[in-house]
Amino acid sequence: MNFLAHIYLSFNDDEITIGNFIADSIRGNKFKHLPERVQKGILLHRHIDTFTDTHAIPKISSKRLHRHYSHYSRVIVDIFYDHFLAKNWKMYSTVPLASFVDDFYDLLEEHYTILPDGVKRMMPYMISDNWIFNYAKMDGIARVLKGMNRRTKNRSKMNFAIVDLEEHYQAFESEFTDFFEELQVFAKQKFMSL
Repeated sequence: MNFLAHIYLSFNDDEITIGNFIADSIRGNKFKHLPERVQKGILLHRHIDTFTDTHAIPKISSKRLHRHYSHYSRVIVDIFYDHFLAKNWKMYSTVPLASFVDDFYDLLEEHYTILPDGVKRMMPYMISDNWIFNYAKMDGIARVLKGMNRRTKNRSKMNFAIVDLEEHYQAFESEFTDFFEELQVFAKQKFMSL
């Protein structure tokens, strides 16, 4: 799952949210200096990723993309799934998406001193271009995919994946909806056991 899903699956716990968000920037166990609940957020993120990577439904979505994007297909699916979460946000939260995202950006500012350097460098762009809110729009997803392709020095060709999303939109959305029901239950159980 991508940024929005990880933030949402932190269940309104500020420090868990920070940990869940920064986890991809933390290698191994190099997080023992962080506050305890931030550490638990990092572990929650890793549990969510493992569940997602081993679940049959995201594998179906990924297989649809594999021929064109090889191992990048899983990254693309994560982005697609965040699109469907953003697009259908009212099904999952009573808090408007714009407010949810603004509150998250405020939370990042509050915890700036403990953020990894890579997150600090990314933050101004993420906030100024409002990446997370714009996941709900196709042009927002297209921009994310173009940016990801640039980060791979144009090797991934992820910028073309917007065409695959448009072509198989209903299939991807249905797969996301079914998978996310299970993921929410799993993440809540992990959250409660932290």
